[in-house]
Amino acid sequence: MRISAKADYAVRAAAELAASADGGPVPAESLARAQDVPHRFLEAILSDLRREGIVASRRGAGGGYVLARPADKVTVADVIRAVDGPLVFVRDARPSDLEYAGAAASLLHVWVALRVNVRAVLEQVTLADLAAGTVPEPVRRLTDQESAWQNP
Repeated sequence: MRISAKADYAVRAAAELAASADGGPVPAESLARAQDVPHRFLEAILSDLRREGIVASRRGAGGGYVLARPADKVTVADVIRAVDGPLVFVRDARPSDLEYAGAAASLLHVWVALRVNVRAVLEQVTLADLAAGTVPEPVRRLTDQESAWQNP
């Protein structure tokens, strides 16, 4: 599984909004600077997030972006889906839309299991968790294993 730059930048910008000290609008330039993200690219990402109801924009002096919902109600999965679509694709299709035959028939179960596990992590972690510098205990426990940090 690969996380696109677009998804990575979207989650980072949304986490910045969640961590915003006063909860007021944050200009896109400030978000880009805080996360070292290209400003123009971030503007397009914020547009996607706005269209999907993750952020709202405010115009004028003191304008910028705010979360459209409370940070504890927005998951990392929500943000990724808003900019990239489904969390797990196989050849640009959802695993549940695929069919395999013969010796590869059980591969479908592998792809669906992968999707379930990706959801199990990304749907547990909220923007409030990220802003607080924490992740839920079941997710943190996955990273306690030394093998989690090693490249095979």
